[in-house]
Amino acid sequence: MGKRDIPEVNAGSMADIAFLLLIFFLVTTTMDTDSGLARMLPPPVPADEPPPPPIKERNVFEVLINAQNRLLVEGEPMDLSQLRDAAKEFIENPLNESNLPEKEEKEIPYFGIVPVSKGVISLQNDRGTQYQMYLSVQNELAAAYNELRDELARRKFGKKFNELDEDKQEAIRDIYPQRISEAEPKNVGGK
Repeated sequence: MGKRDIPEVNAGSMADIAFLLLIFFLVTTTMDTDSGLARMLPPPVPADEPPPPPIKERNVFEVLINAQNRLLVEGEPMDLSQLRDAAKEFIENPLNESNLPEKEEKEIPYFGIVPVSKGVISLQNDRGTQYQMYLSVQNELAAAYNELRDELARRKFGKKFNELDEDKQEAIRDIYPQRISEAEPKNVGGK
């Protein structure tokens, strides 16, 4: 008696179909993008470099966010809606008040010799602070710098800051450098 041949299934086309399905799903699937804050981190400090000198109290604008998402600015409770204006006044110190940051004269292209603030905004939050509140505070502080830069660009060049060429933007950034120091979250207290 003869042996019957078992018919074979052509698997070559199945591999092609599987490959096409794989490509289809890769192309049509959307990936979640990371969200967060765009910040340029400072370069690492060499181990042999001495620590920087302490910053004078008047040159630091202290912003604290506690676990209940309440804002404490310079030791006083403050509403989030007031933060931007308070930060702008600190950064600019228009009347050269003795309780606001010192200024140093710098040579800035397009502007000549200009007094530039030595002020630093210190932002610290509690471990229990909600991320949304932290982002809101960050946005208000960044908006303070952006508004000051925009106002100066309009006064000097008659244009918005983002409409200026890179050299002019850099000159304005030199007058209003964004100095926000963020400490590691800890229990900052307050009820």
